[in-house]
Amino acid sequence: MESYLEAIDLWDVVEEDYQVTPLPNNPTLVQIRRHKERKTKKAKAKLSLFVGVSQTILTRIMTLKTPKEI
Repeated sequence: MESYLEAIDLWDVVEEDYQVTPLPNNPTLVQIRRHKERKTKKAKAKLSLFVGVSQTILTRIMTLKTPKEI
């Protein structure tokens, strides 16, 4: 699984376990783009982990919030 996530550039999301902070008032385009990218990468990592496990394991990890917890 680690190799797969590295190949699709998502392993750093699992290792860092960063929080996606809310956008400030009047965000710049760079801030909006970075926020969206971080949020999307986190969701893609979770999806990849969910898809890569059996149904039995999936029922155990569905409630976990971050890729690192999974």
